[in-house]
Amino acid sequence: MPFILTLLDKLTEKPPFCSVVIAAAGLSTRMRGVDKLFAVVGGAPALAYTLLAFENNSSVNEIIVAAHSDKFGQISELCKQYGINKAEKIIEGGQTRTESVFNGVLAASKKARIIAIHDGARICVDNGVISRGIAAVSKYPAAAPGIPVSSTIKRVVKGIVQETVDREDLFEIQTPQVFKAEVIKVALTKTLKETDSITDDCIAVERMGLPVHIFEGSRSNIKLTTLEDILIAETILQTQGNRPMVFE
Repeated sequence: MPFILTLLDKLTEKPPFCSVVIAAAGLSTRMRGVDKLFAVVGGAPALAYTLLAFENNSSVNEIIVAAHSDKFGQISELCKQYGINKAEKIIEGGQTRTESVFNGVLAASKKARIIAIHDGARICVDNGVISRGIAAVSKYPAAAPGIPVSSTIKRVVKGIVQETVDREDLFEIQTPQVFKAEVIKVALTKTLKETDSITDDCIAVERMGLPVHIFEGSRSNIKLTTLEDILIAETILQTQGNRPMVFE
């Protein structure tokens, strides 16, 4: 009987509360004046695809968008238009990406046991990548999607090759990067006391000496950086059959 009761407890046990912070306060400096998060991709604003990916994942409980205050109205309207019901908060981003993410992490629900951080401009993220990341932090304090580097990598100084880097153990890291909630709160607090910004949220955890697990990412999980990326993203989204539904 005790074994059966234990088994029943596990079957009825609620999954950990997961909050997702979307970093959406970038300046789109390489987009030639186009705000990449509101650029039309396949008939919908780019950000709609990002938000819907997390809206439609059953393990995600809430979404927090960190953005510039002048975009709050647009984002709020977008959430209504595309049925983004998990978007609990739109909060003010900071001067740097790290500050924006930290603001979002602090705004997460007190119930959150897992916090995922995702680039708003990675609009082709799929359900499998999100779910693998959330599952990984049941074993590790932090996890990030990665794909093996396929190109030859050379270290160059002032235009001169210094060495060809062995790529066997090199990975290109993507988002969402997923963390145990208390770990990322402490890590980012420490990082912001010591430096202005980091390019990758896992760096904050690495500096604490904690292990970061790399799980399988996706080559489709590209980040919109230039106008050309919009065309690539449209092709990927068509392949995925991803078409946002508008709610009148």
